[in-house]
Amino acid sequence: MLPLGIFRKKAKQTVHDPDAPHLFGEYSLHELINRGGSAEIWSATDQRGNSYALRRLLGNGTVDKATRKQFLHGCDVLEKVHGHPFIIGFYQHGKVDGVDFTLLERVEGSNLKHLILRHDPILGEFVGNILIDMALAVEHMHEKGFIHLDLKPENVLVTKSGDIRLVDFDIAQPLPKKPTRMPSNAGTPAYMSPEQLRHEPLDQRADIFSFGVTAYELLTFRKPFTGETPEAVLRKQLDEKHPVPPPRQFNEDIPIAVERIILKCLDRDPEKRFPNAHVLVAQLQQALYVK
Repeated sequence: MLPLGIFRKKAKQTVHDPDAPHLFGEYSLHELINRGGSAEIWSATDQRGNSYALRRLLGNGTVDKATRKQFLHGCDVLEKVHGHPFIIGFYQHGKVDGVDFTLLERVEGSNLKHLILRHDPILGEFVGNILIDMALAVEHMHEKGFIHLDLKPENVLVTKSGDIRLVDFDIAQPLPKKPTRMPSNAGTPAYMSPEQLRHEPLDQRADIFSFGVTAYELLTFRKPFTGETPEAVLRKQLDEKHPVPPPRQFNEDIPIAVERIILKCLDRDPEKRFPNAHVLVAQLQQALYVK
C-alpha cells in the first residue's frame, strides 16, 4: 500500500522578488531605478510621505571591505560637496539590518547617457544649459577640494526642465595642490584623461578632459575616440598622432567657439587644457552668450 503522505499537497514556497516593492527599515521602496555592480538605487518614501532616491549596497551586508569602504567614501564626499543646484542633494547615510544606504534627492528625469542613446529632443532644447551647468558642478566640486574622476554621461542626471545633477562620488579624491598619483586609476576608460589611464600624477585637469569627452558626445552623439575594439579606442586616446576629429565635422550647428573649447579640453597634454574649471565656465558662458 502506498503511504497516504504522497497525496498531500506540497506547501507553496515563497519566492522573494528582489525587484518588487518592499519595506527597508522606515522606508518604502517603490521602484528599482538602477542596479550596478555593487549598489542599487530605489525610489523611496518615508513614513511622512517624503520622496527620495535610496542607494544601498548589494549583498545584504556581506560585501567585501573594499566595496563598502568605497561606498562610504562616496557618501562622505557628497556630504561635503552637496548644497549646489547642480549636484545631487544629500540627506543622510546609515544602516538597516547591516546594509549600508544613503538617502538622496529624488530627481525626475533620465541620465545623460540614456538621452544621448535615444537622441532625446530635450538635448536640442537645453544643450547650452547642460554644458554650462555640468561645468559649474565640476567647478563647485573643485572649489570644495575634490576631483570627481568619473565624469561621464551616465553620472549626469537631466530633469525634464533641462536642469542637471552630478552624481556618483565613490572614486572622487581630494584635489591635490600639484599633480599627484591617485591611490588607483579606477574610472571609466573611454572618459579618462591620458594621465589617468597611465596612472600618472594628475590634478583637476583630468576632470576637464572628461568634461570634454562628455560634451563632445552630447553634441555629436559619438565619442571623440573610436575604434573596432576597446583596445583600439584606448590607443587613439593616448596617441597624439591621432588628432581628435573636430566636432563640427559631425554637427555643423556647433558654434566655432564651443568647438574650440571642447578641443582644448581634450588636449592630451594637461598643460594645454584649461587650467581650472573656473576658466572653462567663463569661456563657455562667453561662447554661448550667457552673462
